[in-house]
Amino acid sequence: MKHRPHQRHKQHGNKGPARGSDKNSDRQDYKPSEPRGPKASLYGFHAVREAWLNPQRVPDTLYVTEVSIKGFETTIQEAKSKGLKRPQPVIVDKNRFDNLVPKGAVHQHLALACSGLEEIFVTDMIIRASNKSNCVLVMLDQVTDPHNVGAIMRSASAFGADGMIMQKKHAPELDGVLAKAACGAVEHMPVAYETNLSRAIEELKEGGFFVYGLSEHSKKTVRDLKPGGKVVLVLGSEGDGMRRLIAENCDEVVKLPTQGAIQSLNVSNAAAVALYALSPNTPKK
Repeated sequence: MKHRPHQRHKQHGNKGPARGSDKNSDRQDYKPSEPRGPKASLYGFHAVREAWLNPQRVPDTLYVTEVSIKGFETTIQEAKSKGLKRPQPVIVDKNRFDNLVPKGAVHQHLALACSGLEEIFVTDMIIRASNKSNCVLVMLDQVTDPHNVGAIMRSASAFGADGMIMQKKHAPELDGVLAKAACGAVEHMPVAYETNLSRAIEELKEGGFFVYGLSEHSKKTVRDLKPGGKVVLVLGSEGDGMRRLIAENCDEVVKLPTQGAIQSLNVSNAAAVALYALSPNTPKK
């Protein structure tokens, strides 16, 4: 059953086959078994690694193969050194691994069933930013493709953004394809799901944020952005862009200074360019 990713819960299932004779060994000498635990919500090395090391996560079952566990042993050791309580891995025959994840998933023979992340709201982000001189938030207005959202999250994390805001009814879950595309950024980027983005923008303005919208119809470009301070970058969906009321609520709307035959970029690429321009650490001439 599909669940909201930010609702904390613990799934229960098979914790794995019996341990080997050396209880102190970090190398698991298990034989492949029929997986009987819960379905995995995260897969791929980076997504699984970051969740495994996130103290806010409660892992239920880690699925690996006899080959993939060898590349994950360093992560298992790192979690132990941090005092994180983690279950023993379940070794699965590589030919049966596809049954644990959605069809077509690029899983690298690593998958994890675990709890979701704690729910937060825009008000929480405003409070967290109250003692900061610089804070960058990203708001996605009905960007629904999990590949794009994951890529935006990855860029937001790379350029030092402090959080993301999405609409509850028009946003993908923080697992599966999105988490794989984000390459672990899901564990480091707080995400608030809000019912009304226009109301959220008003709250952010009252909290001292300046709101930039990105639209190809603007005359100003990202070169006019002023890095630093508390800012929100709003990005709209592919094709339609920001909805009218969202765009009207922005303090300023800018575009990318494209010059070639192709005048637009994928929303995730556009986000990366704008986030670079907004970063207070971006070197200026």
